[in-house]
Amino acid sequence: MNSGRRFEGPSDLHLHSTYSDGTEPPAEVVAAAHRHGVRTLALTDHDTTTGWAEAASAATSLGMTFLPGMELSARHEWRSVHLLAYLIDPDDRALRAMTDRIRSSRVDRARIMAERIGRDYDVAWEDILAQTSAGTTLGRPHIADALVAAGVVRDRGEAFAGILSPAGDYYVDLYAPDPVSAVELVVGAGGVPIIAHPAGRAGLLPNAVLRRMLDAGLAGFELGHRENLAPGIRTLRGIADQRGLIVTGSSDYHGLGKPNEPGENTTSDANVARIIAAGSGSEPVYP
Repeated sequence: MNSGRRFEGPSDLHLHSTYSDGTEPPAEVVAAAHRHGVRTLALTDHDTTTGWAEAASAATSLGMTFLPGMELSARHEWRSVHLLAYLIDPDDRALRAMTDRIRSSRVDRARIMAERIGRDYDVAWEDILAQTSAGTTLGRPHIADALVAAGVVRDRGEAFAGILSPAGDYYVDLYAPDPVSAVELVVGAGGVPIIAHPAGRAGLLPNAVLRRMLDAGLAGFELGHRENLAPGIRTLRGIADQRGLIVTGSSDYHGLGKPNEPGENTTSDANVARIIAAGSGSEPVYP
């Protein structure tokens, strides 16, 4: 559906703002990307599209192209699966109902974790809320930031390695759909689904799950990401080549929340064009 107008690279299609677990509002995220040479970007906050208008306005003011996006939470057995969803219809009823449910689960989960952590550390629910802003998708990074502010840990990394680890006593599971259902929701909303950082330390998803996701409309893999490991990249690149899938590269920028810098991985113009051509739920915003 989206074809005609042109965008300019380099393209970074995975960045986060304060509407999820980034530390900068959308306009600052866009400005940071521009300083690093990025000319087309997607804001992909977790389970929300709230930052789109701000990011689009900032991008066009700097002569950049904005691709609407979101990072949809999914879950296979014990592991989280993150699905980058490009050019979705933000008002699609089924997708909206799911993201509302996930966001509600995030709040419930954070409250329970705050109660558990508060028994051993001087951190309360109000301290976690102080790390968020209106419309934020609440997550463990905000609990981590509260722990940092209280002097319990040095940074998010230490918090995630210890107090917030899934292996620890304070952890609570997040509700999320299975990966196949998540793909179906994105496709049903006119979007283009790409698995985020699919070759990390948790390993690849089982072949049977990947096949079902592909059959449901999974469009490709984010292979350019600092968390991916070489053996998994090779395996997934082989699948991508065999099936003609889209391959992306992105920074997963979170401001001060991670060391990742905008543009450290980018997506080729050809693959950005394929995403734009395939999406029908919303349109890129050109300068």
